[in-house]
Amino acid sequence: MAFDRKTLVIPNKTIFEEKTIITKGDVVIGDRCLIQFGIKTDGRIFVGEHVIIDGDLESSGDIGVDIFSNIGGKVESGGNVYFGEKVKVKGKLSLNGDLDVGDSVEIDQGFEAKGWINIRSPIPIVIYIFIYLMQLLKIGHSEEIDRILEEIEENDGDTIPISETFLYIPNNSIIGVQKSKIDYNLRIGKNSLLLGNYDIKGNIYIDDESEIHGTLKTTGNLFSGKEVTIHGNIDSNGDVRIEDNTSIGGSISGSKIYLSKTATVNGELYAKNGISFISSSQINAEEKIERFKTNTDIVDEVDDLLE
Repeated sequence: MAFDRKTLVIPNKTIFEEKTIITKGDVVIGDRCLIQFGIKTDGRIFVGEHVIIDGDLESSGDIGVDIFSNIGGKVESGGNVYFGEKVKVKGKLSLNGDLDVGDSVEIDQGFEAKGWINIRSPIPIVIYIFIYLMQLLKIGHSEEIDRILEEIEENDGDTIPISETFLYIPNNSIIGVQKSKIDYNLRIGKNSLLLGNYDIKGNIYIDDESEIHGTLKTTGNLFSGKEVTIHGNIDSNGDVRIEDNTSIGGSISGSKIYLSKTATVNGELYAKNGISFISSSQINAEEKIERFKTNTDIVDEVDDLLE
């Protein structure tokens, strides 16, 4: 499965505990992120450049941490581990596979590796490519240089193939205990539990039976599925749609609010363009009409909002 780079994806049955995010599948963290939790998964973990993770990393599979990233706790892997240059780990490193580390990696409490240990040359790959291109220029292979540059340009920005279930955190995101800030969209899977307030510069989609202990603020639209519980306010610059048996602990503010008659709101409703109360029969009828018109499932319409 591939993903876009502009949506924070929280998979089904992800649990935010006090210090740890427990999930399933692969975990991909973009560059320059701040994560004030540890991460535990049965998949692999990929961490970008200049990332700060305050807690532990625990994975049944491989773990890769790119250059200049800091891990505030221990690192445990059931597979192989790759650390880029200048990576720092405050805890102990334990792995069942091979260890591949770059220059000036610091592991404060030592490590245990059952496989091979490889310490790579400190020369960065960018400098290596630059030297290679300079040599090609000297011997007059300009066509080869053009081919290499075209391949680099074509591969830039491609989607990343990962497991069918995954957690993805976009570049420059902050996932905090009290407050999280994302410059992109947010998608929360079913039966998930999130902690903290979320400031989103995009759209928010919450799947059925999830629970959020905090306030949601978004510049875009917000869609909440059935039997969702939000212990806080909803503040949206776009439209807000609340489905059946959903409970909102605070107020709702949006351009237009679509509210199920079986939903509960303990606060006030603010809507510049009005409030529409919808019943289950209306929702089902709208879904059937939409499927008939587009020959697709109504979920595709929600997915379009997140693109």
